[in-house]
Amino acid sequence: MFLKNYPFLILFLLISAISTSQSQNQNKTFLYEGRIEKLQNNQVILIGTASSVSFNFIGNNCSISLQSVDSYEHHNYVSLVLDGKYLGKIKIEKGPVQSFPVKAASNKKEHRLEIYKNTEAHTGGILFAGTTAKLTSISSKKKKKIEFIGDSITCAAASDSVGCDKGEYMDHHNGYYAYGPTLSRAIDVDYLTSSVSGIGMYRNWNDENKEEAIMPDVYQNLYLTKDNSKPKYDFAFQPDIISIALGTNDFSGGDGKKERLPFNTEKYVSNYINFIKMLYVHNPNAQIVITNSPMVNGEKAVVFEDCLNKVKNAFANDKEHKTIFIFKFKPMKPKGCLGHPDVTDQKVMADQYGPFLKKLLNEK
Repeated sequence: MFLKNYPFLILFLLISAISTSQSQNQNKTFLYEGRIEKLQNNQVILIGTASSVSFNFIGNNCSISLQSVDSYEHHNYVSLVLDGKYLGKIKIEKGPVQSFPVKAASNKKEHRLEIYKNTEAHTGGILFAGTTAKLTSISSKKKKKIEFIGDSITCAAASDSVGCDKGEYMDHHNGYYAYGPTLSRAIDVDYLTSSVSGIGMYRNWNDENKEEAIMPDVYQNLYLTKDNSKPKYDFAFQPDIISIALGTNDFSGGDGKKERLPFNTEKYVSNYINFIKMLYVHNPNAQIVITNSPMVNGEKAVVFEDCLNKVKNAFANDKEHKTIFIFKFKPMKPKGCLGHPDVTDQKVMADQYGPFLKKLLNEK
């Protein structure tokens, strides 16, 4: 059960002083973005990579209350941005709700704090349980929207490359600096990230879709799992562009120990086509962009590009939806942990992809 201490948690929230400030949420004192689940009393679980909660406050000090929640106890991370300045990562140790102090360096009358989930959906959720801040109203201007669907690269997994031989997998995530959020900030658009490490379109990094779910199996669930006790994704975001970057794991050779079948072009292309058809049902006005991978090279890259062309050509006569585009990342030698792009590599990808997406948005 994802929130095994849920009854205790709700009781805590009801009797806590935090609930006083949370009640102000009726007047739009919080902004939530990304894959999140709203709980009672306007509490939220941050689920997806770089999902966030933001608020404005007066005074130079406050604290925020956060909890790492999953079917088993473990730590998690958020990144904080105060008045537009990145403050770094905060480790949320396993256990009950914890309070974290925030101090503004400037004497501005009003400050804005943004809290981003630094880790991915499969590391469990992060409960935002409130703040002691004296809140003021918050609003956001209407922007164009991009959704980024992908795997560990899109999650920015293993991108914090210091101490790769230490800690656990989630210790090296930095979703705030993933290429999707990074380029979205650069071209001033709203974004949503729907990504899972190791996942593919018809098979995963080390599984032939026998034991593990592939992206078409989980995408329509809010938590990106097959747990049907969790809410479904409501598709309320309605992006102008949907970027799909899946294939790195389909083309992977796995760990070299578990049986790995030859790459199946027909399965990959068929699953991709059906996945896009599902996306069109829920997002009929979206422009879809499909990408290669900077980590798939050589003969595999040639096959990959051919597959993407077959997917695009399958919709050549589709008059109901916008033309599908293919974007090709340049090959790279990733510098992150476990052979992944690090934060610098993610910036390189953002710099390549951002202008392309901006041009598409300007043409819409």
